[in-house]
Amino acid sequence: MTEAVSPPEPTILAAPFLEVMSRDGAHPVCDLIGELPFCWAPPQTSSDPLYQEHSHFKAHVELLGPTGLVTSSRVRIGLYGMLPHSEYGLRTHPAEETYIMLAGSAFWKLADAPYQQLFAGQRSHHPSMMPHATRTRDDAFMSIYIWDGDIATDQYRYFGLPDEEHSSG
Repeated sequence: MTEAVSPPEPTILAAPFLEVMSRDGAHPVCDLIGELPFCWAPPQTSSDPLYQEHSHFKAHVELLGPTGLVTSSRVRIGLYGMLPHSEYGLRTHPAEETYIMLAGSAFWKLADAPYQQLFAGQRSHHPSMMPHATRTRDDAFMSIYIWDGDIATDQYRYFGLPDEEHSSG
């Protein structure tokens, strides 16, 4: 007889996420997200040590996808946020990706362009293999992410933090 594996215990989002999700201007779905018993954890997109080092400040739940609450091999949809004063460096992957900001603010860098600040209701779209990076200042942020196309992670590449002289924002 196979022993049943217990699902992970739900975790509570850190206070900076809950704070931005309760502000005026946050998408109304944030109230529900803060109450649901999700197992928040940094994403496991790469086993690269630098990626792991730059991931402790991330909150993530895959809702639909290979490891999601609902299984799919065609798309990944989930919730993703970063704590204040954090930076997730340049990365590329075959999947086409869109982040839809739900609360807080984040600065998004696409290829060689400077960082652009986005707020709730705004989107950051990353075509397949386009280098992109994310950073926060005084606020956390929460978003929905969507990966479409080749959603495997075997070609995911993490390059670390951008060169500061080219990454104002």
